[in-house]
Amino acid sequence: MTSPSRLPLLAGLPLAVLAGLAIPAQGRINGALATRLDDGVAASVVSFSTGLLVMLLISVLLPRGRAGLARILPAVRTRAFPRVYVMAGGIGAIFVFAQSFTVGILGVALFTVATVTGQTLSGLLVDRLGIGPAGRKSITGIRVVGCVLTIAAVAWAVSPRFAGGPGAADAGGLVLPLLLPLLAGFLMSFQQAMNGTATVHYGTPIAATLVNFVAGCAVLWTVYGIKVAVAGAGNPLPAEWWYYVGGPMGCVFIGVGALLVRSLGVLVTGLGMIAGQLLGSLALDVALPAPGSVVAPATVLGTVLTLGAIILATLPWPRGALRRQGR
Repeated sequence: MTSPSRLPLLAGLPLAVLAGLAIPAQGRINGALATRLDDGVAASVVSFSTGLLVMLLISVLLPRGRAGLARILPAVRTRAFPRVYVMAGGIGAIFVFAQSFTVGILGVALFTVATVTGQTLSGLLVDRLGIGPAGRKSITGIRVVGCVLTIAAVAWAVSPRFAGGPGAADAGGLVLPLLLPLLAGFLMSFQQAMNGTATVHYGTPIAATLVNFVAGCAVLWTVYGIKVAVAGAGNPLPAEWWYYVGGPMGCVFIGVGALLVRSLGVLVTGLGMIAGQLLGSLALDVALPAPGSVVAPATVLGTVLTLGAIILATLPWPRGALRRQGR
């Protein structure tokens, strides 16, 4: 079995940031498709299905993809890793559900803060437990400070959008809707760890990404079938090609995440993608503003602070920094 080589931090972290740039673009496209179809579940099914089609083509056409494809069943049969890892794509389906059913209630700002908070906290936990292929990483003072600063910076960056969201009087009614994106964000670190471990045994992130889309499609098609039986189908599919590129974008950040967690660990990979997500959102709001988009000084400064927090959490600080540092 040939394992993917490890990448140094200076190469891996920028790659995580670049992968994160695709997340807001995918969200914008899938959101537009959900509006066009008048059906958020159908939009999720289309996104996952197009992503699965792309991964099938890559797996069949590329020699590395075919080699990874041949290793999937033997790895599962021999229990090279826990079999539940093949259902990591179901976590992606949970994230899509959270997007579809809570953004309209919470607004984009609160949804982003909830998912980033969950992902950052679970990144620390997953690294500490050693679930990912990078092994155990200590919860050090510097890493905790970096995580806290990241959550604060993201909240600051999206704060200009709070004005358009629910009022303070509705705060009590937001508790339950907030739990879903918080849970989705929390599970994302586990998804990355599971994909990273599977990638080591498949020999390529192509196979891990393919399995993710198979599992996600199985979950979403089941839910969509129930939804159609109960409430009927939405509008017909649009003819414009750009509605269908959200799935291929998902291939990018799932595959890159599966590759990087072995080198960077789950927390650092997640923080890099969060930085890319904020930078991509800022670029979209400037270049192609959507209704309700806000680019204020807090948006820019919060994004910059996020980058600083990530640098703080990832630099090789000496062991004495903040009482104890290192693995």
